[in-house]
Amino acid sequence: MTYNFIETAINGHVFELTLNREAKRNAFTPTMVNEVAHALAEANADDRVKVVVLRANGPVFCAGMDLKTFQDRSLDQLNPEITNKEISLGEVMDSLNKPSIALVEGDVIAGGFLFILGCTFVFAQEQVRFKLPEIALGIFPFQVMAGLKRIMSEKRVLQLCLDAEFFNLQKAIDFGIADGILEDVQIKALIDSFADKSVYALQAGMEALKGMRELEGSEQYAYLLKSLNALRDRPEVKAFMEAKLKK
Repeated sequence: MTYNFIETAINGHVFELTLNREAKRNAFTPTMVNEVAHALAEANADDRVKVVVLRANGPVFCAGMDLKTFQDRSLDQLNPEITNKEISLGEVMDSLNKPSIALVEGDVIAGGFLFILGCTFVFAQEQVRFKLPEIALGIFPFQVMAGLKRIMSEKRVLQLCLDAEFFNLQKAIDFGIADGILEDVQIKALIDSFADKSVYALQAGMEALKGMRELEGSEQYAYLLKSLNALRDRPEVKAFMEAKLKK
C-alpha cells in the first residue's frame, strides 16, 4: 500500500506507523485520517502484529487538524487506493485492538492529542510541549474531550480545555496523558516484551475493556466471563496454553 501522508512497516511482531506530513507539521487531513484508519485495520487483521509503534517525522509530532483542508476538500490529496469516509480521528484510534506505543519527539497540539490519547503507552522527549489552543481561536477541543475523559476527572478535562497555553511533559505525565520520558525508558525491551504474548489474548482483552464502557457494574462480570469463554475456546488459544504449560 502506498500512502500519501503516513508510512508503515511490519518488523516481526511490530507494526510501525509514522506520520509523514512534515511540511505541514503533520496536521491531518481527511485523507490522512482515512489512511491511518486503513493502516490500523491492517494491523488489527494481521495476527503477526502484537504491538503498534507510532512515530512522526519532523520537529512537530502533530499540529492537529488541517482546518483549511477540512473546510475546502479540494485542497486535500486523495488516495485512490482507499475508500474515503467521514470519520473522526478519535474513532479511528479507538478502533485499534492491539497494544500501541507512541514515541513523541515533537510538540503535540490540538487534535494531535487524539493520536496519543488513543495509545496504550506514551513516551515523549523531555522538551516536548503540549497545547490545546482551540478556546483561544473561538472553538473548543470537542473530540479530544472523549479521550481525556477516559484518563482524568470531568473537572480536570474542563480545566485543561480552558487553558490555551503550552504545558510541559511533567504536567502531561501528572495528568496521565503521557507515561514517561522517552530517554529514560527501555523502549526496545518494552516492544520485545510483546513477542511471546498471545495475539489473541491481547486483542480480546482490549476489545473487552472497550466493551465494558457502557455496561453497569452488575453486567460487567457476565460480559467478561463470556469474553473469557470465547477466547479460551479458540483452537489457537488452546494450543498456545498447552505449549506454555509444557515448559
